[in-house]
Amino acid sequence: MPGTLYLIPNTLGDTDALASVLPEQVQALTARLDYFVAENAKTARAFLKLIGAQHPLAKPLQEITIAELNVNTPAQALAGLLAPLLAGRDAGLVSEAGVPAVADPGADLVRLAHQHGITVKPLVGPSSLLLAVMASGLNGQSFAFNGYLPTDAALRAKRIKELEQRSRSEKQTQLFIETPYRNAAMLEALVAQCHPGTLISVATDLSLASEAIRTMTGAKWKSLLAAGKAPDFHKKPTVFLLLGQ
Repeated sequence: MPGTLYLIPNTLGDTDALASVLPEQVQALTARLDYFVAENAKTARAFLKLIGAQHPLAKPLQEITIAELNVNTPAQALAGLLAPLLAGRDAGLVSEAGVPAVADPGADLVRLAHQHGITVKPLVGPSSLLLAVMASGLNGQSFAFNGYLPTDAALRAKRIKELEQRSRSEKQTQLFIETPYRNAAMLEALVAQCHPGTLISVATDLSLASEAIRTMTGAKWKSLLAAGKAPDFHKKPTVFLLLGQ
């Protein structure tokens, strides 16, 4: 009988916040596993070390198997990652931050697990995308996550206008993220391309002590930027949202 693939959330950056963002049951279940698939083995070990400080691990940390799955993993390697589960071993898919398989390469492994009849069990933990929707005040009945927008300025401007038009016509909140050191460029592009009345939300460092969430019209954001009062979000994980009016 195949094992179970547990989808194990991680903190969104604050390692001291483990107890406040991961339920005790999730921590205890994680501690009993000895096979993990993670985007980065080093950070996964650091996560398991935190878990081990609260719950005894199934094996010494150095004996726990951690296989890597990231953007460089070839598709043909996924079968090998699932082999222990097909042999009856439970496994944990660990996100680099937040929940696995959402804006995360683990989605391909989850899909393959379903194809092989492996039970997939999602566990409770923080999702920066849902936290951002909750706190934005924008439409939580209909929203879409669009990943990263183009880095080329012209293509990014075109994409922003497309998303704003879709948002306005469908009354749908549009979410996207950016490489943290390009947050300022993203907000400037939003202000430049969006209608002054479009609502723009910027959610930074969600669930951390430095968390900051602000929703305003494009016109108000433009005034703030002109006054040199940009958000303190340089090199900080940020979710951007817009809702066309």
